[in-house]
Amino acid sequence: MRAVTINTLQAHKAAGDKFAVITSYDACFAHLVEEAGIEVILVGDSLGMVLQGHNSTLPVTVSDMAYHTANVARGCSKPLIVTDMPFGSYSSSELALANAVALMQAGAHMVKVEGGAWLLSTIKALTERSIPVCGHLGLTPQSVNSLGGYKVQGRDPKQAQTIIDDAKQLEQAGASLLVLECVPADLAKKISQALSIPVIGIGAGADTDAQVLVIHDMLGLSSHTPKFVRNFMAGNNSIQQALSDYHAAVKSGEFPSAEHTFSG
Repeated sequence: MRAVTINTLQAHKAAGDKFAVITSYDACFAHLVEEAGIEVILVGDSLGMVLQGHNSTLPVTVSDMAYHTANVARGCSKPLIVTDMPFGSYSSSELALANAVALMQAGAHMVKVEGGAWLLSTIKALTERSIPVCGHLGLTPQSVNSLGGYKVQGRDPKQAQTIIDDAKQLEQAGASLLVLECVPADLAKKISQALSIPVIGIGAGADTDAQVLVIHDMLGLSSHTPKFVRNFMAGNNSIQQALSDYHAAVKSGEFPSAEHTFSG
């Protein structure tokens, strides 16, 4: 596998070739992910829950994200590294720029932000300064208190239309990728077809351009397994094989299946 860039992922979408994304937080797992051929590593603020033991992502800091991004960057050279900007770190364009610079200097190739139309000026400001951006719509974990919990988003027609409109605006503002989390499969398919940028799904059905999972979830290490997760360690005797099977299942369209998908 050659080093993956934004252009690589764009070419995958244009050709109809799916790609895989997985979270990693350290050099050891980053190396295993690279060996499995997985195209993108997300240094997720999910580390607040799976590594730090918090009950949400909200306590995670920019320093935490920079530390783990640097560890991941030392462990691999080929996957594209996308780093979450944590809660409160991009509440203004100026703050976002300062914090995004810190994450890029730590080794990220792109930063990810959660939210819709209110982020347009921030995304434009970042991309104009050579900081690629990945958007995130649907269930946005940093908004868990506003959303009233971890619930499927977009089942209501009005809410679904808002997500569609936001997705188009994020692309127009300069976002290079978009994550859709916990939305009905038909909505995710519609958005994936409407956008020219690659769409990455998690609990969003099989018709997105890529899939992402938290590595602890897909290895069966988490105490709670969400509906959209498949345990790829089941039947395998190595983490390396589980990661390779995940990559192959995403590429072939075998994962996610209907049991991992939400309906409208």
